Amino acid sequence: MLSRFLSMLSRVLLFVTARLNRTRHHDCSVYGGAGAEVAPPSQAALVQRGIRPESLPRHVAVVMDGNRRWAQARGLLTAKGHEAGRRALELTMEVDYLMGMMEQTIRDNLDEYVRNGIRLHVIGDPSRRPSSLQNTIQEAEEMTRNNSQLHLIVATCYSGQWDIVQACRALAGEVQRKTLRPEDIDEAMLASKLATSVAGVEFSCPDLVIRTSGELRLSNFLMWQSAYSELYFTDVMWPDFGETEYLQALSSFQSRERRFGQRNA
Repeated sequence: MLSRFLSMLSRVLLFVTARLNRTRHHDCSVYGGAGAEVAPPSQAALVQRGIRPESLPRHVAVVMDGNRRWAQARGLLTAKGHEAGRRALELTMEVDYLMGMMEQTIRDNLDEYVRNGIRLHVIGDPSRRPSSLQNTIQEAEEMTRNNSQLHLIVATCYSGQWDIVQACRALAGEVQRKTLRPEDIDEAMLASKLATSVAGVEFSCPDLVIRTSGELRLSNFLMWQSAYSELYFTDVMWPDFGETEYLQALSSFQSRERRFGQRNA
């Protein structure tokens, strides 16, 4: 499922954004589980939805939620036994499985990323990842670093609070070494220490954040970076989220007036 999701999402976003406006670099951040297979939207579908190429979001972030509820509604989980023990066991097995699946997914799709000009970057706490996965991530990031059609940013072992804390620690270290004065710290400097800005990554803050499954919150995802993002919530579970839902999100985005914290005149 994760393999199909990354492949699908890369194709869909690349088609909707970069193909319609080749002069711009586009970002996509993803956070969560797996998705369903869909075909890239056609030009006719874009026109029918009234999607305007000149005002597409440059960076779309997706909180992929609803996988467990989707599976449970279809009777795909039949665990028995003591509830607390079951949940602890499921959590441990799920984390191990997801880490292994992510490593295999990156390897399986790396040639496709290179061929389609997709740059892959993984953010989050590397100390919480298995060494084999971290090595695979570093290899993939190096192989795709010069690609420019789409920047696919995957958040794993990541939280917005962790990101802000590690940025503050980095600045505190510079102050301690007397290479930085506290009074020189501003928003731009803190932003430069976030996981989305380190290692030479050219990262734009999300224009649009999509959250699936009916949950009306960001759940600790890109908290600093989403300060002025447009938020789109849908009741659709992530495994059912496809071309139609994505185009609806883009249409909603284009209908809004972005003020970036400014009041109406």
